[in-house]
Amino acid sequence: MSKNFYITSPIFYPNAKLHMGHAYTMTLCDILARYHKLINEDTYFLAGADENTGKVTKAAAEKGQTLDVFLGEITKGFKKLYLDLDISFDQFIQTTDKENHWPGAIAVWNKLVASDDIYKNAYEGLYCQNCEAFYTDKDLIDGKCPMHGTLPEKIKEENYFFRLSKYTSQLKSKIEKDELKITPESRKNEILALFERGLQDVSFSRPIANVPHGIPVPGDPTQVIYVWCDALVNYISALGYGKNENELFKKFWPADVQVIGKDILRFHAAIWPAMLLSSGLPLPKNLFVHGFITSGGKKMSKSVGNVIDPISLIDEYGKDALRYYLAREISPFEDGDITVEKFKESYNANLANGLGNLVSRVMKMAESYGVTIDDESSEFWTEKTVIENLETFNIQKYCDEIWNVDIKGLDEYIQREKPFSKIKIDKAGAEKDLKYLLIHLRGIAMKLQPILPETAEKILKLIKENKSPEAPLFARKD
Repeated sequence: MSKNFYITSPIFYPNAKLHMGHAYTMTLCDILARYHKLINEDTYFLAGADENTGKVTKAAAEKGQTLDVFLGEITKGFKKLYLDLDISFDQFIQTTDKENHWPGAIAVWNKLVASDDIYKNAYEGLYCQNCEAFYTDKDLIDGKCPMHGTLPEKIKEENYFFRLSKYTSQLKSKIEKDELKITPESRKNEILALFERGLQDVSFSRPIANVPHGIPVPGDPTQVIYVWCDALVNYISALGYGKNENELFKKFWPADVQVIGKDILRFHAAIWPAMLLSSGLPLPKNLFVHGFITSGGKKMSKSVGNVIDPISLIDEYGKDALRYYLAREISPFEDGDITVEKFKESYNANLANGLGNLVSRVMKMAESYGVTIDDESSEFWTEKTVIENLETFNIQKYCDEIWNVDIKGLDEYIQREKPFSKIKIDKAGAEKDLKYLLIHLRGIAMKLQPILPETAEKILKLIKENKSPEAPLFARKD
């Protein structure tokens, strides 16, 4: 019986086109999902869109479109980027989906009510439209949103609240004991510091006038379920929670890993697990928290002029080139940087001159000398370094091992043994060298399957058919 593995990405706001940060998150998720599929685990990978927000309503109005038309165009763009990047999600959940999402959100709301964790209260606070979140004065930096640098609105309204404060000590204990494991350790320490200050109850509804397409609060049609009790529930509503058909939920929950950016750590490490505790549901096993992608050391911004569109890089260099950069050149645990110049330099050095050149050299000799291999061993999946790196989400280190050890090792072997010269004086010796090179090249291709799926498939096909590539796998860019 195979092991189950459930991985989730955040669901992004469809109020604008996806950017490099979104591409990064989805690539990390996809690499982990593909790895677990390759080791024969029954894997389910969830993606989606967070559509029940005021941001979406505002963006649709600004474009003069109906909500349905606007959401249709934006989510189509989501799926195009995912297709172009080879993102192998199993389901795309949308929070406007009344059949597949709403029952789960309503079921969780009713569980919170049953636990006496929902109450109504007048509220006056500072609200960031971009974050879809309320802030206190101490949360702000120079009076502005700490994430977006914008002035929050002062809002006064009557809402339903969730008793988040009730779960401070329980959550603190579970995170300290790694019952909810947070990677990296720095993010674990960050959220534990928040618990030391004490959690405050949070608004869980908004007047229906603010989000007219939201999910109505059960028993109160004047209010809609606010973003956290709506959006966060997607991770279980997508599995059928709240419906009779919930076999996926029984099979895959709790999630093995939820991948998030550092900007939504508080919501996923405090509000979400508190909701689950209140509902009597298991907590996810891991939160994998990655950093931001900057360009030239600065946050990507249209006003700065440093925005890099992932689609433009895919169009020029190919999907696997972008996947490579995101996997190897960006730390999975800290902020990382990308510029067009850095991208091109890395592409030429490590893909065109590195992997691509190695494949061409080995396969040209193998085809010319008629050397083939039959063994199809995949024992490398049990290698200690492979398991250690991918099970701890250290995708960058995993890639470094492939390039700095495996690819470099084969290049050095060719230079040392010179099978292209040896064939003239020691045919058997040269053929033995080539078999060694082919076996290890196939090992590289198999290790690359989670990272560069299209390229790995091409290399394995070349080895099986004993052909050299008709065109370079990665044409050099001058």
